[in-house]
Amino acid sequence: MIINDVIDPDTDLSVDLSLCLNVCSSGSSTSCEECLLIHPSCSWCSQQDFGSGRTLTSRCDVKENLLRRGCDVDMMESPSSKLSILGNRPLSSKGSESSMSDVVQMMPQRIAVSLRPGDPQWFELQVRQVEDYPVDLYYLMDLSLSMKDDLDTIRNLGTKLAQEMGQLTSNFRLGFGSFVDKNMSPFSYTAPKYQENPCSGYKPFPNCVPTFGFRNILSLTERVDRFNEEVQKQMVSRNRDAPEGGFDAILQAAVCKDVGWRKEAYHLLVFATDDVPHLALDGRLGGLVTPHDGQCHLDEKGEYSASTRMDYPSLALLGEKLAENNIFLIFAVTKRLYVIYKNLTVLIPGTTVEILDQDSKNVIQLIVAAYNNIRSKVELSVSDLPDDVGLSFTATCQDGKPLPGLRKCGDMKIGDTVSFNVSVEARGCPGDADHTFTIKPVGFRDRLEVFVDYRCDCGCSRTAQVNSSVCSSIGTYHCGTCACEPGYLGARCECQEGDASGSSLSACRQAEGRQVCSGRGECSCNQCLCYESEFGKIYGSFCECDDFSCPRHKGVLCSGHGECHCGECKCHAGFIGDNCNCSTETSSCLSDDGQMCSGRGSCVCGRCVCSEPGAFGDTCDKCPTCPDACATKRECVECRLFDSGRLADNQTCQRRCKDEIITVKTLGNNDPGAVLCLYKTEDDCVMKFSYSEHDSGLSVLTVLEEPGHVGGGPEALTVLLAVVGSILLVGLLLLAIWKLIITVHDRREFARFQNARSRARYEMASNPLYKHPVSTHFVETDFDVLGKSFNGGVH
Repeated sequence: MIINDVIDPDTDLSVDLSLCLNVCSSGSSTSCEECLLIHPSCSWCSQQDFGSGRTLTSRCDVKENLLRRGCDVDMMESPSSKLSILGNRPLSSKGSESSMSDVVQMMPQRIAVSLRPGDPQWFELQVRQVEDYPVDLYYLMDLSLSMKDDLDTIRNLGTKLAQEMGQLTSNFRLGFGSFVDKNMSPFSYTAPKYQENPCSGYKPFPNCVPTFGFRNILSLTERVDRFNEEVQKQMVSRNRDAPEGGFDAILQAAVCKDVGWRKEAYHLLVFATDDVPHLALDGRLGGLVTPHDGQCHLDEKGEYSASTRMDYPSLALLGEKLAENNIFLIFAVTKRLYVIYKNLTVLIPGTTVEILDQDSKNVIQLIVAAYNNIRSKVELSVSDLPDDVGLSFTATCQDGKPLPGLRKCGDMKIGDTVSFNVSVEARGCPGDADHTFTIKPVGFRDRLEVFVDYRCDCGCSRTAQVNSSVCSSIGTYHCGTCACEPGYLGARCECQEGDASGSSLSACRQAEGRQVCSGRGECSCNQCLCYESEFGKIYGSFCECDDFSCPRHKGVLCSGHGECHCGECKCHAGFIGDNCNCSTETSSCLSDDGQMCSGRGSCVCGRCVCSEPGAFGDTCDKCPTCPDACATKRECVECRLFDSGRLADNQTCQRRCKDEIITVKTLGNNDPGAVLCLYKTEDDCVMKFSYSEHDSGLSVLTVLEEPGHVGGGPEALTVLLAVVGSILLVGLLLLAIWKLIITVHDRREFARFQNARSRARYEMASNPLYKHPVSTHFVETDFDVLGKSFNGGVH
């Protein structure tokens, strides 16, 4: 454990740092050079009288400890890494402002670093996409029979393409080449009747030209009318098997000077085909066992002369030659081949893939989109890096946020500048003294040359004294220590091997009760002589350390990305973990929209771990069930079909929206895993589409051809009246229902009453308790009236 990697200048040196465990004093160094390799904080004291009575390793310690113990500063060996900038021309703003040789898109251009192992140096590298930079575009076309419709479409391509590219650059050149396949069996028809006309006997198209490997028909030129003229002359040919010889053609177009690539221009190679390519070793089917040599083999007619002598090139060779010549390769392929060529872009740096219509009618839009895609990103590549040197990158893109482990930026506009902080560190000291490696943006002419030398030697070693009296005349004195002749030991070579005694054994025990020399060595002259081991080196003052007892990954010590030091892996730059199996590189986790793991996960050991439920894919970019899935795909539908929306203005639609879009009249329910998405457009229409993921790896968007129309919004009064009317209607309806229920209830009760009366035991006429009523009437006569009157009149 390193507890004093960095010493604070204000640290109280009265504290004996040697009491704490540190890799310097506890290491195995017995010489100045070994001490410098342990850790960059370690220093070596070469003072003769320093460390009397101590072990040899006590001369190796942190500087503060050595100072406290009496070592003079002048007698310390403690070199540090240094960096100096040798060339730093400023960035240009436009490609047309000066001669092209003076245009600078990257700074600095040359630096020199002196590296002490383990002591990294940092420098900043800036890259700018300069405006109005020249462009060379070479159109390489498959002229097999299946591409006949495409050939008819591009006969006037030159003029239209020049007009479109003229909006992006004022310095444009165009070239044309074609290919079919090797004119030999089993790749082509070789019978005599097919030599002049491979289409002989083929009724749909009976006439075509002989099969050929590659032809440079028109070298790069500013005269776009020549492009149209040459394309008008072309005819298709025919081969036997489905794959084509396109990789032969790509390599010849990349390396041959006759094509006419300019050094001061962007090099775009458009590769148009409708089938898969032949790869290395396929040539053995025809008896071609000679590997491709990566050289140009064009004859005086501009035709590939080694087509039937060498095998097809490998992907590695193809990528190497494209990088050497700063060529951006654009695969323009049909939809069914998209996934195949997309996988090839991972293996060939600086390549992109675009979907070509069956008749190539979208080729101009494809080329413009690919060019904008290329100019919208910067990715650094490294070549000739020494094995003992490690690099780590931190990108700072347009948003100004540092992105550790990333060496590329996307979503750039022409004229934008991005920067990269680069750490360079030596892991050891190689045999040869100096190295040079190169850092450059993919496809750029500009590059940074880095000159490296190593600070592994101690100055005191240059004054070594052979057979010095300090070493009992039987050893070489250098850097304060004696290198004894074989058979002699001791700080001054005063002992002979095998001279051991009981009193000296305690000096060879790490602690009381521990084994002598940890059981892995012998004690001689108060020092441990460690045994040799077939597994590695055993070392340490008490033979307590070795370089093979460290964690392994898949059987490899420290995963091959670190050094084993006393049971602990010291990881190389760019790797972490107990066994150094975890990469800190994050570029593989960056999605097309510039987000880390599409914002749905985290980058762990160089791979995305998706945290959003339902998200999957290398960058968690696929997630039909995510809440934002419809919103994300909506932008692609808008820009791809209607040229509207947020992505239509910043030239990122073609780069970010690679999904397959199918337009239909009605949306079906054939795919149970599809998600239905709806949104309202600016003109108050409803757009519907479904989103699904296919096994091929493509996202498929099925979109209605015409959006659904929605009427204009109702007025407020209409809405109010409708609401009030609805409330009244509902109230009346409820009241009617209540009245109906009451009426039905009353009728039921009345019917029940009537039924009870009809079933009564007695009728009213036979009831013995009932008597008919009797009425008595009194009649008054006239005499009675008169009598009452008379009597009433007498008082």
